[in-house]
Amino acid sequence: MKFSRKVERCGLSPMRKFHPYAVAACERGKTIYHLNIGQPDVETPPAFFDAIRSFHQSVLEYAPSPGIPALIGAIRDYYAKLGIAFDDDHILITAGGSEALAITLQCILDDGDEVLIPEPFYPNYNTMVCTCGASIHPVPTAPEKGYHYAVREQIEREITPRTRALLITNPGNPTGTVLTHDEMRMIADLARERNLFLIADEAYREFVYGGENLLSFAAFTDIDDNLVVIDTVSKRFSACGARVGCVISRNAEFLGHAMKYCQSRLSVATLDQVAAANLYTVGPEYFAAVREEYKRRRDTVVRKLKQIPGVQCECPGGAFYLMAALPVDDADAFQQWLLESFDDHGDTVMFAPGEPFYATPGKGKNEIRIAYVLEQQKLERAMDLLALGIQKYNETH
Repeated sequence: MKFSRKVERCGLSPMRKFHPYAVAACERGKTIYHLNIGQPDVETPPAFFDAIRSFHQSVLEYAPSPGIPALIGAIRDYYAKLGIAFDDDHILITAGGSEALAITLQCILDDGDEVLIPEPFYPNYNTMVCTCGASIHPVPTAPEKGYHYAVREQIEREITPRTRALLITNPGNPTGTVLTHDEMRMIADLARERNLFLIADEAYREFVYGGENLLSFAAFTDIDDNLVVIDTVSKRFSACGARVGCVISRNAEFLGHAMKYCQSRLSVATLDQVAAANLYTVGPEYFAAVREEYKRRRDTVVRKLKQIPGVQCECPGGAFYLMAALPVDDADAFQQWLLESFDDHGDTVMFAPGEPFYATPGKGKNEIRIAYVLEQQKLERAMDLLALGIQKYNETH
């Protein structure tokens, strides 16, 4: 049978590709400490479940294709507290941030187009871009420079006649890089001057650890025609399973095209939207506690990594991920070995190998992404397992 060349260009997710090996390891009695996927263990606010328990409609109907008014209004009010004004019709509810990204890219990309993305980047971007017939043009970074990319000349020299958009994740996944206000202003100016879409994936906005104010590209109202903001309840409220996100823009023509996709998939799950709307009643004390918890975990991971000979990493400013270069020949092979051939008292560890986070061939081969989403005691154990695994792997390879 013949398959689409577009889908054949896509790879498996590095966060999930080792799942069969993990299942086999568990069946052999191993305990796995998961640093490979950004699934927070922080409790989802009770407001979500309270809304479900109090839902008493006799028929679970389709929601409107743009989303239910209660959720749209809650998101609008959330941004108003950040000093950012949106109208209700600027917001389309989606099945998670992933659908928001997919719809956005489908609206703006044709075969042969390019999207400029700093690498390393969230690997699922590659699947979303490739299935539009386009490709990622990377903005190169380096571990020894903390994966910093927000230099105008560095970005501008990568723009080609095929470039249609800049896709920026802030705070960054997988690097934890946080842009300053001035860096964001520079990127916004560049998008406007070069007539490019600026897709701002801001799923981790709440997770910054230097005391910064929460920032959004939406604060720059002189790029209304260029800007598309991607948002989600998944990480902000530790509600990944709800699959509720949104695409936000003041560009009416873009939103008109996006609505075609929203209508073609009918609607986002009604009950999840009702519960997600209630999440926005959560107060600032929730976010303050979560930030402090993740900061403590970040500091633990960085401290432990810096104790391992040959590891190269910088302290991330936000999100709950970091990239690190390991003293191994191949992080992919190392991960498979950890699951198949290594344990310490029955324990082993998983991470996300770094190569699929890059578009530049050969880059990231010895790098990994760590999601520091485990509670403190488990995180300490996971990092000790990583250190011991590196030592034993290099002794035998």
